[in-house]
Amino acid sequence: MPSREWPTNLWPIIYSDYLVFVDESGDHGLVSIDPDYPVFVLDFCIVRKDHYANFVTPRLQEFKFTHFGHDLVILHEHDIRKKKPPFKFLENRKKNGIFMADLSRLIDEADFTIIAAVIDKRRHASTYTRPINPYDLALRLCMERTYMLLKGLGQHMRTTHIVVERRGRKEDAALELAFRRNRDDMPSFEIVFADKKTNSVGLQLADLTARPIGRHVVNPQQPNRAWDIIREKLRRSPAGRYEGWGLKVFP
Repeated sequence: MPSREWPTNLWPIIYSDYLVFVDESGDHGLVSIDPDYPVFVLDFCIVRKDHYANFVTPRLQEFKFTHFGHDLVILHEHDIRKKKPPFKFLENRKKNGIFMADLSRLIDEADFTIIAAVIDKRRHASTYTRPINPYDLALRLCMERTYMLLKGLGQHMRTTHIVVERRGRKEDAALELAFRRNRDDMPSFEIVFADKKTNSVGLQLADLTARPIGRHVVNPQQPNRAWDIIREKLRRSPAGRYEGWGLKVFP
């Protein structure tokens, strides 16, 4: 009788029930450090695929239909904050209030988990003689915590895609090298590069949540409505702590 076993190279890939979307805030250079924002933030947004397809994506489309009449607009935190086109209408105080309230409600109601690493570049550069590139360091910290989250969900043996936005040929090559190096202990991860013009709902969530995390770390006393929402989505310990679990500040 023929064997029922599959040849090793023909085993079907079992995909995870989750997707991971990544964005950053701040630059990872250590030579010229902005005193007003001396941190580099890497933000992982982890979401179940069924919730992403059935709730998050249609809700964001509905939001765009309401405020723009179409869903081709890509939400960039920087452009929204600076009120650049197509967000120039936010100069109107009333429209801005409605827009931000609707956007905050959407993010609040979406069910996803955030794992972020914040590198204090001044302390990092002054503490170590040969400091590790902040992007590489933050990537390792986020990957480790995401892997442990997936392990707790019984998903760590399934292939999980980590979606990142392209930054340029040289930068992408360096990122992929760092990812492959870190992946040695977490072989179930696969990286996917998305073009900057890709209208990815998940990447927009990551973009919208990265900077508020950095702003909170830089100035925790400053009122930060976005942080108040994001804080509730951070991965937590069994005791309910997010420090070191969903948010790692280094050093």
